[in-house]
This record gives sequence, C-alpha cells and structure tokens, in this order.
Amino acid sequence: MSGVVFENVSKSFGEQVVLEDFSMKVESGRGKVILGAGGSGKSTVLKMVPGLIIPDSGSVFIEDREISSLKEDEMMPYRSRIGMVFQEGALFDSLSVAENVAYRLREHTTLSEKSIEETVLEALGFVGLEKTALQMPSDLSGGMRRRVAIARAMVGNPKIILYDEPTAGLDPITGRSICNLVMRLRDLRGITSLLVTNDLDTARILGSEKIIIDSEGREKFIEQKIPEGVNTDYVVLFEGKIRLEGNREDLLTSGDSYIREFLD
Repeated sequence: MSGVVFENVSKSFGEQVVLEDFSMKVESGRGKVILGAGGSGKSTVLKMVPGLIIPDSGSVFIEDREISSLKEDEMMPYRSRIGMVFQEGALFDSLSVAENVAYRLREHTTLSEKSIEETVLEALGFVGLEKTALQMPSDLSGGMRRRVAIARAMVGNPKIILYDEPTAGLDPITGRSICNLVMRLRDLRGITSLLVTNDLDTARILGSEKIIIDSEGREKFIEQKIPEGVNTDYVVLFEGKIRLEGNREDLLTSGDSYIREFLD
C-alpha cells in the first residue's frame, strides 16, 4: 500500500506557479525528505496531504484513496490518520503540556478521560517528557516543545506524520534527538513520514540510518546500506519541479549545478 501519492499535481497562486506537474510516491511505513530553497513548493506539498491546499490539477492519494476532490466533511476521516509537526511546535500557550497532547483526542474522539490520560502519558513517555505533563509550554526549551509536538502528532495512531522543518533553530544535539524520534516512529511503528527541511544534517541522518531492536530487546541505530535497506529517500524541488529524486548516494553524487550549490 502506498502512504502518499502525488500524480501530476500543479498549483498556482495568482501568477505564481508553485508546483508544476509534480509526481511523487511515499510507500507506507517509509519516509521522504523534501529539500529545496525557499519558494520551491515544499510547504505546499505538505499542506496538500491533509487537504489544506487543493491542487489546480492532478491528484493526491492517501493510502490509495484519492482525496484532492473530497469535500471538507468527507476529508475529516482522512485527516484523522495524519499527524503534523509544525516548525515552532505550534502549541497552545494557555494549555498545559498534557492538555496540548490531549487536544486532538478530546476534539475528535469519544475516548473516556481515563483512556485519554493513559494515551497522553504513553505519548509523552515515548518522547521522554512524561514528567512535564503539568507544565506550560512557556516553561519548556525549544527542543522540548518540538518533542511535545511530536507526542501530540502521534496520538490517535496516525498512519502518516508530516514534519515542517522540525529541527530548524535547534542545536545539533537537540536536532539529533528529534531525528531519533522521527526514525523511531518510522521504523518501530511503521508510520509514513513526509519531512520538509533545509537542514542537511537532518536529511543525512534520516536517509542513512535506521533503528532495529537487537537480540536483547534494545533499540540500536545502524547505518543503512546504500541503496539497499534505505527507509527514507529525497526529493529536491526547484521552482515547483522535481530536480532530483533518489537516495543519499544519488543526492551526494549528483552533478546538477543547483543541487551542488544547495549542498555546499
């Protein structure tokens, strides 16, 4: 089953062409990193997955169901399968950490309060922040807020999580911890990931490592063989068109002048 598919999608805002004949497939349980300069169409791609932006032409599929022609009320069941992590976390400042994570469950499910509390604590435990449940977002560092955003995105067992610059502005160690969470969700929970970034360290990690459970039940990060075994590959956008699609080796060895400039 395919997680997310774009078929010949085009989108313009007035005279500005943002995407032109864009096609891309992300298999279920795998990841795609979208790279490109500002204005290349990266964020538009993300927003089309939950139907926040509708293509002018072409089709978007979620788990083999075409969704780009659905009405707003028809789209809701598909949005429930999608989590999203925004660049700055986008937490509600007036709600506690636990209330932020629980928000989606209270708004869109009929779970009991006990079940919601258990789900929230499990999600916060997954990101290593179970002790922050009663704190306010203003009490947290930038990296901690991103981790809370990931906890919020993963409740409700989504099949797909979208990440918009999840490591932007973070120091390398904190950024690495966010990458680890993305890989844990991808490799251990089979969640399809679509991630926009200009951070080449983030792109490198996600496209070259994976997590396995060793014989003693511990999580272990290992280098993926290229191209076999790669769980995440890349799309590089330039002015709304795909300039390159492939794995880490394809990216690093490309002779394309734009890609070389972007990587340098």
